[in-house]
Amino acid sequence: MKKSIGAENCLYPSPSVIVGADINGKANYITIAWIGILGHKTIGMAMNKSHYTNQGIRENKTFSVNIPSVNFLKETDYIGMVSGKNIDKSKLFTNFYGSLKNAPMIEECAINMECELTEVVDSRTHDIFIGTIVQTYCEDKFMTNGKVDLTKVQPFFFSMYEPAYWSLGERIGKAWSIGKEYL
Repeated sequence: MKKSIGAENCLYPSPSVIVGADINGKANYITIAWIGILGHKTIGMAMNKSHYTNQGIRENKTFSVNIPSVNFLKETDYIGMVSGKNIDKSKLFTNFYGSLKNAPMIEECAINMECELTEVVDSRTHDIFIGTIVQTYCEDKFMTNGKVDLTKVQPFFFSMYEPAYWSLGERIGKAWSIGKEYL
């Protein structure tokens, strides 16, 4: 029998990503996991109002989402533990810019998406940034037949309650296919 556990948000694990934004002309990054798909080219992410990176996103109306592989776990964790107000986190890796010119991206990450800010929802504790993907970058080594291959990317995920990082498991079925027996 199920028991009530309170108003717990159990939408975990969620992908660990590194968000980039220029602040005063300098690249800055933060690790977040409160991010999701709102549409085919629309991303939503919630960031505590106290984060330094929020300033750059608001000022430039752009940001990047960088998806690291498991081999970048230590760096990703570190980026989320320190503030760009005090430490230049961009020195940890190779920075590059795409067509937006002010959304810094990380060369060492498997996938990079540069986004234009379309809306900010102001909640009590968090800024909810909504953006449109302008361009996505991915090396061939992370693709199969022209599509991103998660087994090659090897993304990792954050579980809030432990707290811990998890790697991607095995494929368990084909979407929009396995349930056809009920049609």
